[in-house]
Amino acid sequence: FQGAATGVGGIHRDIFTMGARPIASLNSLRFGSLNEAKTRHLLAGVVHGIGHYGNCFGVPTVGGEVYFEDCYHTNPLVNAMSVGILKEGETISATAKGIGNPVFFVGSATGKDGIGGASFASAEITDESTEELPAVQVGDPFQEKKLLEACLEVLQTGAVVGMQDMGAAGIICSTAEMSAKGEVGMKIDLDKVPTRQKNMKTWELLLSESQERMLMVVEKGKEEDVKKIFEKWDLPCSEIGEVTGDGLLKFYMHGELEAEIPAYELVLGGGAPQYEREYREPAYLEKNRAFDQATIEVPGNLKEVAEQLVTIPNIASKRWIYTQYDSMVGTGNTSTNDPSDAAVVVAKPTNKGLALTTDCNSRYVFADPYKGAMIAVSEAARNIVCSGGQPLGITNCLNFGNPYDPEVYFQFVEAVKGMSEACRKFETPVTGGNVSFYNQNPDGAVYPTPTIGMVGLLEEVNDKMTMNFREEGDVIFLIGKSSGDINSSEYLQKIKGVAYSPAPEFNLDTEFELQQNIFALIKHKVIESAHDVSEGGLFITLVESSFSRNLGFDVVASDYNIRKDGFWFGESQSRVVVSVKENKVAAFKTVLGDHPCEELGVVTGGSVEVDGQDWGSIASWKHTYNTAIEKLLGVNANN
Repeated sequence: FQGAATGVGGIHRDIFTMGARPIASLNSLRFGSLNEAKTRHLLAGVVHGIGHYGNCFGVPTVGGEVYFEDCYHTNPLVNAMSVGILKEGETISATAKGIGNPVFFVGSATGKDGIGGASFASAEITDESTEELPAVQVGDPFQEKKLLEACLEVLQTGAVVGMQDMGAAGIICSTAEMSAKGEVGMKIDLDKVPTRQKNMKTWELLLSESQERMLMVVEKGKEEDVKKIFEKWDLPCSEIGEVTGDGLLKFYMHGELEAEIPAYELVLGGGAPQYEREYREPAYLEKNRAFDQATIEVPGNLKEVAEQLVTIPNIASKRWIYTQYDSMVGTGNTSTNDPSDAAVVVAKPTNKGLALTTDCNSRYVFADPYKGAMIAVSEAARNIVCSGGQPLGITNCLNFGNPYDPEVYFQFVEAVKGMSEACRKFETPVTGGNVSFYNQNPDGAVYPTPTIGMVGLLEEVNDKMTMNFREEGDVIFLIGKSSGDINSSEYLQKIKGVAYSPAPEFNLDTEFELQQNIFALIKHKVIESAHDVSEGGLFITLVESSFSRNLGFDVVASDYNIRKDGFWFGESQSRVVVSVKENKVAAFKTVLGDHPCEELGVVTGGSVEVDGQDWGSIASWKHTYNTAIEKLLGVNANN
């Protein structure tokens, strides 16, 4: 609970530390099998923690993703993303400047919680390490809300030179980073740090990771302006030191110098070592390449396969999770009644829209780290484009095993290369991110999981494209080429039990061309809906497009030369399902040009028909999809 909650709090502080107001958050969660009691316990705690902090802090959780794979059983991953808005030219830097300027500690008092948290996060989990758990940080979202308002108010005074959140490694980290960026030093009196426990030792004060704290450098002579604002918000505010010109961090306690070190020596790009690790291709990749899907027999009853697919936790509805989040507080979230592939929020006070998404299918990255990471960036961009936006930039959270393992480091190197190539193709700068290593235990590492957070722009928020079918009689098209590829699909792994196979078919140039065409179709207003084909394949895309308005579909696989299970359940990339008004089909084809496209069928009033067979009603599919996870959790599943 607290681990997830403080993750949300910390990521929001990174936003308002720069002078921006957070308007939306997203998350990407990874757990082990839901059949395990431990996973169900962790899921409940994490979801409650995220929901509690976000709901109390007043920033809506508008999107995210949840995956369940055995490799995350010991090492669940909780990646959080925050998006904020500020006026151009009003950013505040995390840089200390101005010799003699006072250094302020603002926010919650310091306790012993979280000491050693960063070190614990940078170690492999073993039987021994579980005995050395640090005291977890304790978050207070109401305190953070006050801190947000106080910080944004004090920034308007012009008194603040630089500001940084106290995150991992606490005061020692924030003083070092701010000083090194400004090429200055700091003299800090630890006796002046507000504490909530008596007799804290020097190292405890330096390393505490208590939440809702900031380090602030203030222009000399404006100290009282700052103190008045924090007093108004009833928040601790203490002048704990000053900026010096010698580049040294000097920490005093009871008048004695307790520690002295050059700030430059502690930071990346400075004196901190940069490693050249050994890496080699993992042996399992040969097993992936050796797989031949011709060895998998095509099932005789595809409907039974589809019924299994919609209940797989990676595919089934996550409503039990997202209904615990406040998705509407404080912003114009447009995605509630008419869902889109990316969440779309209004960028107040303008009428522009921001499209937001988090994406990474880590099984693809495990299958082929280079291609899988390219797919992660590409799917994020595809979700943005299918929602009517143009990709602007990305952030990321790179989750990997032990970097001292040459095979893990190979995954890391190749994934970064793949991300980099895709970002250049989509012209999406990487604005930030972090790396989480050591997600490993004696049984092995987690799947390489380079989670992508992407932001896109809609010039006019009302031009948002939704994923849901609109009306009975609309014509359904699949844009992109079907190949019958079942590699690394949910179908192949979860139903056929094949753990090793290549990544699904993907070409970056084809993907880019697809996205350009989808954007043009939306701009010319010739399509009614757009939903990309991802986990579960084409059939899952069709039912997800039907649920919102309880419509159905009558579709036929047009290419009889490819295997049927691959056509309906394969996850080859660069494909999007769209619906088109009958009287706009000609215009649709004109705008699309010669990009591969096939007509699948039509939207129906609620019946589902596949290849001429009656597959029941959309109401029945929706019930199964909505209740699958709730049944595994043993909670009430009414509809």
